Amino acid sequence: MYLYPAIDLYEGKAVRLYKGDYAQMTVYSEDPAEVAKAFAAAGADHLHLVDLEGAKTGVPANLSTIQKILQTAPFFTELGGGIRKMETVEQYLAIGIDRVILGTAAVTNPAFLEEALEKYGSHIAVGVDLKDGFVAIKGWTETSALTADVFFARMQDLGVATVICTDVSRDGAMKGTNRALYRQLSQKYAIDLIASGGVSSLEDVAALRDMHLHGAILGKAYYTGAVDLKTAIEVAL
Repeated sequence: MYLYPAIDLYEGKAVRLYKGDYAQMTVYSEDPAEVAKAFAAAGADHLHLVDLEGAKTGVPANLSTIQKILQTAPFFTELGGGIRKMETVEQYLAIGIDRVILGTAAVTNPAFLEEALEKYGSHIAVGVDLKDGFVAIKGWTETSALTADVFFARMQDLGVATVICTDVSRDGAMKGTNRALYRQLSQKYAIDLIASGGVSSLEDVAALRDMHLHGAILGKAYYTGAVDLKTAIEVAL
């Protein structure tokens, strides 16, 4: 299983939200590129980036910061947040992002998702944020009428290779990841599943690894020191 340490970007800083609430934001670093260097020093070779401003407004806002991060190490890098136009997809792929994550657009603009998949294939992933069993959109500020099962079945039918799935209620809460959810989804759908939200211990990492998930994202637990990244990477293997 691949471990993806995460950098969430807001106004050029590395931050974390509590349960997706922009009013409950903690700034962990004024220099996200230094955070990425620390990831690389711990042995990370995969990286998960989120443009939180983009997720909220639909307009990418941290391009220069992202470029600096990409210069720090040869990570396999995936990025999401506000990617709702083909021009934005192309812009990110052109600067070296390996996989672009479509979130809100995958729900509200399926034609765009299909076009992106047709043109870029496995370079396109879908990020789905679940709130009380339904798909949340627009930076978790709205909840759609789509259930998790309906959404995943639709993504599988479209040929989406990778889905990053976040349980909003667990994100940043340090209460453990939703193992039952990921077990159910991984058994039901033939999609590379990346767990996000609430990975707060080495036990969480080991449990997700044992489900044979494609990946897991490590966020707040790294920043608070609850999980050592080097050890977590070793556990994930």
